[in-house]
Amino acid sequence: MASRSIIQLHILATNEYEFFGSPAALYDLHSSEELLISQKSLNNYFSKCGDAPKVYRNAVCEIRKGDIYTKATNRGRKRSYEIVNK
Repeated sequence: MASRSIIQLHILATNEYEFFGSPAALYDLHSSEELLISQKSLNNYFSKCGDAPKVYRNAVCEIRKGDIYTKATNRGRKRSYEIVNK
């Protein structure tokens, strides 16, 4: 199984959830003024959590970082053909 990181944003005022593949993708749609934390500060916060649950919460939002497990596939990979000399 392959594992990828996922970011969950919960906006507390509207009770909306959004999911992103990285903190950078989160800040493509939302500003640091809107979320009350900059991307650099969020990255630093998550890096210092260690093995503890990675959850950041303030008065505006809750941001969680976790892993999503996906099945490994061969889609998108080039096939290698073996040339046989006759």
